[in-house]
Amino acid sequence: MFLQRAWRQVAFGVYGFTQFTKSGFQEHSKKFKAEDMQVQMEGKNCLVTGGNSGIGFAAAEGLASRGATVYIVCRNKEKGEAALSKIQSTTGNKNIHLEICDLSSISEVKSFASRFSSENKPLHVLVNNAGLLEHNRVTTSEGLELNLAVNVAATFAMTELMRPLLEKAAPDARVITVSSGGMYMAPLSTDLQYSEPKFDGMTQYTRNKRIQVALTEKWSQIYDGKGIGFYSMHPGWAQTPGVAKSLPTFSDKLSGMLRTSEEGADTVVWLALQPKEKLVSGAFYFDRAEAPKHLALAGTWSSHSLIDTIVDNLRSICSLPSSTEAPANQ
Repeated sequence: MFLQRAWRQVAFGVYGFTQFTKSGFQEHSKKFKAEDMQVQMEGKNCLVTGGNSGIGFAAAEGLASRGATVYIVCRNKEKGEAALSKIQSTTGNKNIHLEICDLSSISEVKSFASRFSSENKPLHVLVNNAGLLEHNRVTTSEGLELNLAVNVAATFAMTELMRPLLEKAAPDARVITVSSGGMYMAPLSTDLQYSEPKFDGMTQYTRNKRIQVALTEKWSQIYDGKGIGFYSMHPGWAQTPGVAKSLPTFSDKLSGMLRTSEEGADTVVWLALQPKEKLVSGAFYFDRAEAPKHLALAGTWSSHSLIDTIVDNLRSICSLPSSTEAPANQ
């Protein structure tokens, strides 16, 4: 176990340094096709969580610049209003809306989803971008470890609760979940709350990001035939406010080598624009291409068999019905 964990760290470091930095993006972009991004999205509704800064802001701006109606979901009203104003100004698109929701609270996610769903509008693109890395053990008022609450529980609840609206946009609906290359360092674990006495926020974060990838696989199976595509992606190592705050040493040491938020969000926008026939539902994407979900000899592949147990636990945590009991599209 120790040797396998050490190997994962070494392999991830080498792979990351050569692929996830700005130079990796520049090299991969040589194969990009300009016409892939020359798609307009007028008449399409997109919802981006954490859209007020970093990769979420860049993704929201990219979608807005192509004519989409974009709903930014964030906790801080002042920061959200500033982001909304900036996107409207830079894109000329006035169909940008701010939705306030604290994603660390499942009850707030449910209230938001109920409010948003009452308008009965089809949702073409859901971008699960909001996330955090909290190094200390923090428990929410609902009893959830904070990283789990935002990165996993909110992502799960938001996707499940938005499914009827996504089905209204079928067959072109899609869910794009922003994971992280950090997931390469962690197998799935059913210890969602991280019960070990010594809390390690980085380990919890990488486990959360692995769950997002496995959830995407599972959703693609559960809702196959519903006209919704499910995709997870890795933005690479980008210089964002979140990275600067949670990983200051990493941010400082790699200063000048990290990607911009726009480069990090590039694949999010690309996934939103491509014909679904070109994409693989359930797949993990990086720099506009399907990417492996596991590093060689890392010992993470077999852990994905735990996803059914994790989904059951998440349904219980979020007090959501099973997929067979979920409300049908109205």
